Amino acid sequence: MDNIILIGMPGSGKSTVGVVLAKTLGLRFVDVDLLIQEREGALLQELIDRRGVERFLDLERDAICSLECRGTVVAPGGSCVCREESVAHMRRLGTVVYLQLSLEDVAGRIHNLASRGIALSPGQGLADVYQYRVPLYERCAHITIPVGGQSLAETVEKVRSRCDQRGWSEARSSAGAHSAPETRPSRSEAARCEQAEHDNKRFLR
Repeated sequence: MDNIILIGMPGSGKSTVGVVLAKTLGLRFVDVDLLIQEREGALLQELIDRRGVERFLDLERDAICSLECRGTVVAPGGSCVCREESVAHMRRLGTVVYLQLSLEDVAGRIHNLASRGIALSPGQGLADVYQYRVPLYERCAHITIPVGGQSLAETVEKVRSRCDQRGWSEARSSAGAHSAPETRPSRSEAARCEQAEHDNKRFLR
């Protein structure tokens, strides 16, 4: 299908990249974290605190598996790969792109671990979550793109280019999708988005 699904650790920029990518390609954008919060009427961290990690992962799975869309960039939470049903559905929805970031870079971007809405089991730290999830991201992804040390505009262009190489454009054309013409983000637009990412990292998973 003609969707692009961005996966990766908290702080890898899934939501920020997703918004700009969707605008660049003339697609819709869905943030699964926001979908969960809207459905449950509570913030992610509140859901984890009240219901526990396993129940939260079930809620996330249900939200992901409810998605039936075309021409959409989807940004699920970092724990999206923790349920097999979620992985299978994401791969069926479209091209899954893993935004790969080193543990050092992840740690440097996350400063509010206890309140960020990350699915941490009791006793787990960021390194534990990283070591557990990375093999799951790698198995789930059709494409892996390292994103450390590059600008937002560079990441968006790499995602677009690699998806095209995999035949995403052809899949979109054969699906009969109608979208706005593709555009590349301007320097000023990319700069604004990077500033927004810097200001709002505490809201991203």
